[in-house]
Amino acid sequence: MSRKYKFLNKEGLYFVSFATVNWVYVFIRPVYCDLIVESLIHCKQKLGLELYCWCIMSSHLHLIIRAKNNDPATLLGRFKEHTSKKLVKAIGENTRESRRDWMLEMFRKEGTKRSNVTSNQFWQHDNRPIELWSPEVVEQKVDYTHNNPVVSGLILEPWHWKYSSAIDYSGGKGLIELDWFR
Repeated sequence: MSRKYKFLNKEGLYFVSFATVNWVYVFIRPVYCDLIVESLIHCKQKLGLELYCWCIMSSHLHLIIRAKNNDPATLLGRFKEHTSKKLVKAIGENTRESRRDWMLEMFRKEGTKRSNVTSNQFWQHDNRPIELWSPEVVEQKVDYTHNNPVVSGLILEPWHWKYSSAIDYSGGKGLIELDWFR
């Protein structure tokens, strides 16, 4: 994680965004989005992730989270490390992926630029955590997260985006069981 962005309040509720290196559009294929969903569910069940809001965009994710163990940086680091390995492997094994060689080369090249990366770098290092200190700020970040696909021109209504918690906030059932604000 970049030195500029820190989780200062370990017990806090945070909005985090992070992107693929060079903003590569990986998540335009459901197979890769499904790996993110599976990993978020695993983190909820096994690693103490509290997930309140989420959205997967073509090259980045938005999450509102809290860590039950009061160590959000480590939790997010483990999530990013696990998903980067799973996604690079899935891309490499996907013979139907027309951009496979280009993406793998992009991840490999980025990995050579960093002394702390052993092979590929999938995610940018910074997470940009923003602590959510008031109900107004929480609402603003939930709206921002859910409206991201609308603003991008991908859908007309937030709850139409499959890879988001917007459906849950609209009374439906999404892909991931959410934690709810108290």
